[in-house]
Amino acid sequence: MSKTVLVTGATGNVGGALLPLLLAEGVRVRALVRKPASLPDGVEQVIGDLSDPASIDTTGVDAVFLVWPSFDTTLAPDVVSRLAKRVVYLSAEGVPFHAEVERAIEEAVPEWTFLRPSGFAANTRIWADQIRAGDVVRWPFAEARRSLIHEHDIAAVAARALLDDGHAGQAYYFTGPESITQAEQVRLIGEALGRPLRFEELPVEAAREKLLEMGWTPEFASGALETWAAMVTDPEPVNQEVERITGRTPLSFRQWAIDRVDAFN
Repeated sequence: MSKTVLVTGATGNVGGALLPLLLAEGVRVRALVRKPASLPDGVEQVIGDLSDPASIDTTGVDAVFLVWPSFDTTLAPDVVSRLAKRVVYLSAEGVPFHAEVERAIEEAVPEWTFLRPSGFAANTRIWADQIRAGDVVRWPFAEARRSLIHEHDIAAVAARALLDDGHAGQAYYFTGPESITQAEQVRLIGEALGRPLRFEELPVEAAREKLLEMGWTPEFASGALETWAAMVTDPEPVNQEVERITGRTPLSFRQWAIDRVDAFN
């Protein structure tokens, strides 16, 4: 009998990439959605909301892919107690609210796996408005080096943790295949678009103002600026965990830019 997997965050970057991988494995896939969504054929949509634990029905579910929807973790113990015996949680290194959700999962779930990927390649879409408006990206820390990861690789790791044995009790930190500067990221997006793009260094205080104008909290903006500053001299590391877990080489940032070129047009 095929397994049944419930996917939360199914309309997001990683959840959306995970659905076809699970379907291709012959898995029965359910997606927890707040309202009917446009999802691949074969995905059963179940209406529910993580902010309303009573709405979550995991009857007959073997494993859950969990994406926590907010910084508020008050409901985490109640939510995770209603999930399946196997939970794969999309987490992150060094983020307090993720650590709180992880603790709740450890206390309630027999078979848990925590995914802590490096920076998402998809986060570079924060430059999309500037790229659509011209050929210059004004941003701080051109030389900050990141090992950005394609959402398809995160989904591929999640699929193995959901379907295979041997991943319970593991916290995986995994990365893209290379560490490249933010200036190089902009250049590669330009190559995918077929036009040259240039990175222009934005002073830190001007960058802070820009982030606040975009709706970032002061704490989040300061944390991001400190992280980027540190990555100038201490680049985000690169490891081979994606290949070890999935059996294939992770996708490059160049490939991500090609795959997501429409995001910048």
